Amino acid sequence: MGNTSGVPSRHGRSLALFAACLLALGSPGQAQAAEQWGPLAPPNPHLGPNGTSTMHGDAGSSDATPLAGPGPGLRAVGAYPLGAACPTLLQGSDGLVVALCTAIVGRAPTVHLLDPGAGPVGRSLASLELSKGSLLGGVYAYLDNADRLVVVDGDRALLRIAHTKGSGGGWQLRVDTRIDLSAAIPADDNVTGLVPDWAGNVWFATGKGVVGLVTPAGAATTVALPAGELVANSISAAPSGRIAVATTHALYELRADASGRPEVIWRAAYDRGSARKPGQLSWGTGSTPTYFGPRTGADYLTIVDNADGQVRVLVYASGTGQLVCAQPVLTEGGAGSENSPIGVGGSVFVASTYGYPYPAVPDDAGPAVPPSAPFAGGMTRVDVDDAGGCRTVWENTVRSAAVPHLSTADGFLYTVTRRGLDVTTPLDGYAFTVIDPGTGAVVSNTPLPGTVVDDPLQMSPLITASGRVLQGTVTGVLRVG
Repeated sequence: MGNTSGVPSRHGRSLALFAACLLALGSPGQAQAAEQWGPLAPPNPHLGPNGTSTMHGDAGSSDATPLAGPGPGLRAVGAYPLGAACPTLLQGSDGLVVALCTAIVGRAPTVHLLDPGAGPVGRSLASLELSKGSLLGGVYAYLDNADRLVVVDGDRALLRIAHTKGSGGGWQLRVDTRIDLSAAIPADDNVTGLVPDWAGNVWFATGKGVVGLVTPAGAATTVALPAGELVANSISAAPSGRIAVATTHALYELRADASGRPEVIWRAAYDRGSARKPGQLSWGTGSTPTYFGPRTGADYLTIVDNADGQVRVLVYASGTGQLVCAQPVLTEGGAGSENSPIGVGGSVFVASTYGYPYPAVPDDAGPAVPPSAPFAGGMTRVDVDDAGGCRTVWENTVRSAAVPHLSTADGFLYTVTRRGLDVTTPLDGYAFTVIDPGTGAVVSNTPLPGTVVDDPLQMSPLITASGRVLQGTVTGVLRVG
């Protein structure tokens, strides 16, 4: 996931930087054509277009998309300077992008409507401010099958926000429906994760460990997870009707019981280590749990633990919670991750965030041990074999500054990398980076404009239907392609 902290607004940026077509550093190449990626789980009928309707692409948080990205090589770079950090970028069936951002001034959650085909510098077509909750509250949202943004605001209301054109031709954002959840969510709590299941129920998880569902008729029921277990990442859904929630202590799968109430199917504790690590936002896994698998696209469920020293990717069987395998990852770089793994077919990809310089963390995150560390980076690919074992395919030292995404259409991994020394500074630059998922080799780097004001802060990009990449930053959105 990504942080939503603000930094001072930019001044005097040259428009030419946004419009320039920048030569890639490194030679263009092709991903391994023989390697087939997938399957992805069937699309959720209550979401918008597959690959663009949740922060992690789909209901299962695969961070894999059926859409092709821009590929390696010469690419134009544009920007939307919104004065806000934008961790959630979603595209509906009409092609417009809905961005859920946190304003630098006042830190209020704000919805922006963007045209992904705008000129070198794009503007917000419409905006709507929401009530403010916790740092991570309101970060995760999704687009439903009517292109409405579904989000829980700081007043604990489930909103569906539509965009329409007014009589004068201008765009408007408006609250289409509102369901009060204050009776289900304690006053000192906020919703962190949000996802629909295949029956149309909207599931949510709060920071303090309340998991609930809202039926299509608007009725809400909840179950409380053990005291002291916090939820600091989003939640995921599988076509089976199961819901995955990772707390700071354990991974859970839940489902709706015969009466339509949430119930826990299984709980698996993991090694959370002795403290929060630098470059993480909570003391525990930084993973939004990821469904993936070689048969249905949701056979397995994976997270990365937070063990002291060496961390491991953990793969569980969906439905039973049986531990399929535990494989050490990030042995070449920083041993810790705040990001959701990519899961597709039999492969899992993990990117390190250890030492990443977040400007702020949630109030309940606890101190980092050590307080800070160099950002060395590192990525690992792990494959699950037919016998249920795991093996490391490759590791590299790529310094990913965003949540990587894999395109099953073109066979490339896309991310933004941080340029500079391992000891980070506000002057570090960034590059749009294309990686061959078969080998872990960097195919190309396209420099991006800016320094600290364009920090992607480990936020998740959007690969659009037209093959562009939109990347949220601490002050707006960059566009590549």
